[in-house]
Amino acid sequence: MSRYTVHDLAATIDARAASGGEASYTKKLLEKGAEHCAKKLGEEAVETVIAAVENNRDHLIAESADLLYHLLVLLKARGITLADVEAALAQRTSMSGLEEKASRKRD
Repeated sequence: MSRYTVHDLAATIDARAASGGEASYTKKLLEKGAEHCAKKLGEEAVETVIAAVENNRDHLIAESADLLYHLLVLLKARGITLADVEAALAQRTSMSGLEEKASRKRD
């Protein structure tokens, strides 16, 4: 059984964003703009938290999939690639999580 990865999902989102058809939910989200995509991500984040608090494994898995999808759609809407996020993660692994958090610029 082949694995479907977050990279596969990102590629699917890219392909659907470039499609000319009206049947794509991804394309419709992107056409509504980044702010709409951000709101959808927020909704999915809340639903994921609720599933986790309820300790419902299947629901948490399903909501986590929705959350990842909507995060990648938002990143696409803002012109940010999965590689950009991976680079930020890779940079953070050079130090402990506590050190990395302390090193972030404060407003």
